[in-house]
Amino acid sequence: MHRLHRRQMLAAMAIGAAALAIPGRLLAKEPADMRHFLSDHGLPLGVQLYTVDAMAREDIRGTLRKLSAIGFRSLELAGLHGHTPQDLRAAADEAGLAITSIHLGDALIGRTEADTEKLVEDLGVLGVRDVVLPMFVFPRDVTRGEDEPFIDYLYRAVHSQGADVWERTADLLNERAASLARHGIKLAYHNHNVEFGPVDDTGRTGWEILMERTDPELVGLEVDLGWVAAAGIDPVEFVTRYAGRVRQAHVKDIHATTKSNFAFRQDPAEVGAGSLDWGRLLPAAYAAGVRQFYVEQEPPFTADRFTSLAKSAAYLGAAPAVQPS
Repeated sequence: MHRLHRRQMLAAMAIGAAALAIPGRLLAKEPADMRHFLSDHGLPLGVQLYTVDAMAREDIRGTLRKLSAIGFRSLELAGLHGHTPQDLRAAADEAGLAITSIHLGDALIGRTEADTEKLVEDLGVLGVRDVVLPMFVFPRDVTRGEDEPFIDYLYRAVHSQGADVWERTADLLNERAASLARHGIKLAYHNHNVEFGPVDDTGRTGWEILMERTDPELVGLEVDLGWVAAAGIDPVEFVTRYAGRVRQAHVKDIHATTKSNFAFRQDPAEVGAGSLDWGRLLPAAYAAGVRQFYVEQEPPFTADRFTSLAKSAAYLGAAPAVQPS
């Protein structure tokens, strides 16, 4: 099994993540007109509801109406956002949005066949056939320090587990994917950038463990393009390498000021306002098998979140792409 960018990642660790800038090959050389790419391929523009989770929890109908007015047509949930499946489906139908995917953490994805049957019932209400595990099995035996920033705690928690957390995550993915597949549900894994850092003295990475240990016929990939780039990896090369296994993508941009790292850090930007070369990347992702594209942006935001999403949607050709009131 070949190693993924081993020399690149070990060099990054040796030099120090804080000193590394995003490689020049990731930067857009010329402005690209992406306004017709998705529509020319008959694909709706999607959004990951995590971006506006607080708004969705407070006012799901108003939030989805705003997303629809911006021009989004499909929706990926990050859990249930404090609502019932019935309420989410009703709000989505009212707004003209199709719920096409859902993120479920390891505590929600189930362990038994009874869990699977209840989950399949809820997914049926939502109209969802794609489930995504959004990150590794969370280490629950590591406590958060007082005033410790959450991303620092998250990195410390997973880093303390070494290879074990990735082996347990791979085993869970295989088990749950097999169970869900019997009901016609597909399971995928969503990356951050922590997967690409060494987890033992040999330099083996969490991503290598996941790829070596999961069944490619059962476990798909949802590639977060922004987090791949934040790790210092060319996302075009990445999606091309996993052609046939990738079927979903998070369309996420980052500023060139982002330092290559494996510790959940990036300088977020609206799509088209950052450093990723979408003129190369969207066609490469499509050629690799991606058919669900979801805009997502990480905090901090420099503007209202809906305004930021409208800018991303306009770059990608959403119609109408209007500023929500």
